[in-house]
Amino acid sequence: MAFRGPKVWLWRWRRNPLRRRTDAVEAWVVLGAWAVTVLAGVLAGLTATWSVEDGLAREREEWRPAVAHLTEKAPGTARVQTGTASGDRVWGKADWTAADGTAHSGLVRVRPGSTAGTPVMIWTDRQGSMVTRPATPAEAQVRSSLVGGLAGVSTAAVPFIAGRALRARLERRRMDRWDADWARFDPLWGRQTG
Repeated sequence: MAFRGPKVWLWRWRRNPLRRRTDAVEAWVVLGAWAVTVLAGVLAGLTATWSVEDGLAREREEWRPAVAHLTEKAPGTARVQTGTASGDRVWGKADWTAADGTAHSGLVRVRPGSTAGTPVMIWTDRQGSMVTRPATPAEAQVRSSLVGGLAGVSTAAVPFIAGRALRARLERRRMDRWDADWARFDPLWGRQTG
């Protein structure tokens, strides 16, 4: 086991006769990789967060609730309600009118056995096409934070991995030089004096 003395900070930048050129290059590689990793991760994360927040806010502004009416009886049989909301839903055919007055039809989720003409609350976009309920501001904040965090970490991984690979290559090169130097001086140390 090799003896290691106390850790000296910033030793690669200090003047030292034992410091090699590769030590200084490695120091700059590590510093640059960390700086680019942090900067790229933060910028990508913030950009993704703002983009998702903007898109979800636009959806909240543009998407409107509408009432659709079933055009035929929904499949299945109606269950007796016991005061609790049942999660059972089936697809039923429905018609609705968009804000611009155009008629639309499609499949909506309803309780089994719902009769024709039953009103169903749906959400539509500007063209009157059915969409999901837009995210609330709290849901949008959570969603955008998760997407931003994932984008930031993913983006930061690229310069981090590249810096690690470059550092490993410098380490291999340094070890090859040590091997060459050792091979040159080892025969001199093996001689007996005296």
